[in-house]
Amino acid sequence: MKGVSIGRIAFVRMLVTLAAATLPLAAASAPHGISDSGPDASLDYVFTEIEANRLDAALERTEEVLRVYPNFRLAHLIKGDLLLARSKPISTFGNAPAPAERVNELRDEAIARLRAYRERPTAASYIPRYLLQMGPDQRFAVVVDTKRARLYVYANEGGKPRFVADYYISHGKAGTDKRVEGDNKTPLGVYEVTSFIEQAKLPDLYGSGAFPINYPNEWDRRLGRTGHGIWLHGTPSNTYARPPLSSEGCVTLANQDFLKLSNFVEPGLTPVIISNEIEWLSLDDWQAERRNLQLAIEDWRRDWEKTGEVGRYLSHYSKDFRSDTQNLAEWSEQKRKVAASRQWIKVRLDKLSMFRNPGRDDIVVVTFEQDYRSDDLSDRVRKRQYWLKEGGRWKIVYEGKA
Repeated sequence: MKGVSIGRIAFVRMLVTLAAATLPLAAASAPHGISDSGPDASLDYVFTEIEANRLDAALERTEEVLRVYPNFRLAHLIKGDLLLARSKPISTFGNAPAPAERVNELRDEAIARLRAYRERPTAASYIPRYLLQMGPDQRFAVVVDTKRARLYVYANEGGKPRFVADYYISHGKAGTDKRVEGDNKTPLGVYEVTSFIEQAKLPDLYGSGAFPINYPNEWDRRLGRTGHGIWLHGTPSNTYARPPLSSEGCVTLANQDFLKLSNFVEPGLTPVIISNEIEWLSLDDWQAERRNLQLAIEDWRRDWEKTGEVGRYLSHYSKDFRSDTQNLAEWSEQKRKVAASRQWIKVRLDKLSMFRNPGRDDIVVVTFEQDYRSDDLSDRVRKRQYWLKEGGRWKIVYEGKA
């Protein structure tokens, strides 16, 4: 293949000039051979070699990838182009015979994989804004960036998230921000894994297993969103990966990646935050946002214990507050009656977690175990609240059992 020019093809030029991420990036050095973290480092190497017109090296690495991932259709298309380059220059991506729609899907997959690989977060310096506080029993958190077709795993190190791994994913064929049943969109929000469904109980479409999440959550239902059956799951046995936009709303991973992800996910505990594009914070800004909300929650807890000043306690609730059964007026009336009947109240919050909801509104999902004691009642319950920035102050807009 030496001496045969592939040219500075439009597709490779587009890949090389991808816009920089909004944060400092880790160096994207391609190791020799195939790593156990997936094929993306090798893809980066292949396209770098194509750009430098070193086609023999590009073909050799592509064939290595296919030996490890024999169903990797993107690598098959690249190999076809490189073999075709032996007889003539390549004018664009996908010169080897293939349906145009399929070529476009593979082009989108290549862009997503390379962009995310080259824009991997600097783990020590930046944190996803959504992970304000992981509970002490939450060992890991999952954050999905649909724009980059990427899923990130973070470990809980004393409440501070630490980057662990990332994987290529596919999501809804109609995009994101799911609103109604059957719209083929992936929801955006803060969710949790509810269970695990093993491969033997699933059609082949779902691959190596599935983790259902709790869509619609309390906030989705309040906004009138409908639908169900949003899962994290694998791919069919004859498919390594799907195009970025290809599911009916689920988040899908290659089976190998799904099995790795399974090591980090615990049903009933692991949060899954799905965003259009991750907002990153420096460690200082993350700590400031976290502390600000922690103080608001502590003020609410302390004011609840002041039975003679129930107005202070109720001042922490938004004018738009609703529980599962009551609006603010009904909630306030009940709380005033309770406070009047109690001589003292003590409240302790355990296993507190705080996850910011992706999107334009300042909303944080707060979950905790509430230990409530008074002169005539002792109760322990897992509770969930939604806190909303209202007039520059954090207020509770929803409260109910978790």
